[in-house]
Amino acid sequence: MKRQVIAMVLVGGRGSRLENITKNTAKPAVSFGGKYRLIDFVLSNLSNSSILTCGIITQYEPHELMSYIGFGSTWDLDINDGGISFLTPYTSIDGDVWQKGTAHAINQHFKYIDQFNADYVLILSGDHIYKMDYQLLIAEHIKNNAEITISAFNVTKNPNRFGIIETSDKGEVIGFEEKPDLPKSTLASMGIYVFNKNVLREILAINKSSNFDFGKDIIPLALNNNRKVYAYQFNGYFRDVGTIKSLYEANMDLIDNPQYLKLHEYKEYPIYTKSSNLPPHHIADRCIVSNSMISDGCLIYGDVYHSIFSSGILIKKGCLIKDSIIFKNVIVGRGCTIMNAIILNDSVIPDHMQLIFKTPTVVDQELIDEAGDKNE
Repeated sequence: MKRQVIAMVLVGGRGSRLENITKNTAKPAVSFGGKYRLIDFVLSNLSNSSILTCGIITQYEPHELMSYIGFGSTWDLDINDGGISFLTPYTSIDGDVWQKGTAHAINQHFKYIDQFNADYVLILSGDHIYKMDYQLLIAEHIKNNAEITISAFNVTKNPNRFGIIETSDKGEVIGFEEKPDLPKSTLASMGIYVFNKNVLREILAINKSSNFDFGKDIIPLALNNNRKVYAYQFNGYFRDVGTIKSLYEANMDLIDNPQYLKLHEYKEYPIYTKSSNLPPHHIADRCIVSNSMISDGCLIYGDVYHSIFSSGILIKKGCLIKDSIIFKNVIVGRGCTIMNAIILNDSVIPDHMQLIFKTPTVVDQELIDEAGDKNE
């Protein structure tokens, strides 16, 4: 069946700047805000935008992510003619096909795009934090009679981490530079693109043995070939959580600035997530829990300040947890103090351990065991 728009979601990279958080899992499967995963945002945006045909291109450590998404029923994407399809690396007559970049990954799976005969291809990343109606982006693309549209936002910090866009008064892109040392504007690419399908095919075919990334290769190539490229101004909250610092800050925004992402405005534009099917959290007598988010299945006997807990966490008596993020199924022993830490899944912290850091620091079981050995 023909689709006007088909979405391609890139989830294949490791995200090495997140250190051990992505040691055994793909970045889009990483916990966020206690009960969510990073992938929840793009899938919820697709569902809320009524774009129900989606190819998810995997590569690095895909098992947990694929198991979590399943058939996509959590996001109402489990439809018969379309829905979610996992697109994995494969072997062909030409040899093994491994992704060398974002554009290379899309090019490998063009048969999937052709299967639905879409007019437009929406290219997304599975690891960004934002709420967006993609139909507004598509409508702007059509209105401008564009061949390519880049969704963009005004960056206030570290613009050299992004692709920087220069536009005319009418919004047409006249310059693009990936991660420049001296940015010429504050308008940054979100890594969200709309392509006319035939234009995408033509651009990807040019020097396909060397043009592997959209930001570094394909967008400059399109501009050099005089393609009609426009920028779509997005004015909502957007975070690329590619570093420990940015992931920590985006989590803390949920506590300090809930008006930014507006997770609590869930009736008209919800962010869906897979239910843990756990009982409500329980906070014991005489505990202090202040300015924090506590997920289901947690049992709290200590004091918690300005922190975010995923599900199934046990905090024993005499503990102080402050300015920290704790992933699921962690056990914290009696009398522990934890500050500025990101504690990874299934960690067990022995009694009276002090994990106090000046900056957000990832803590896994290996680090805990090493710290315990030093204290013996």
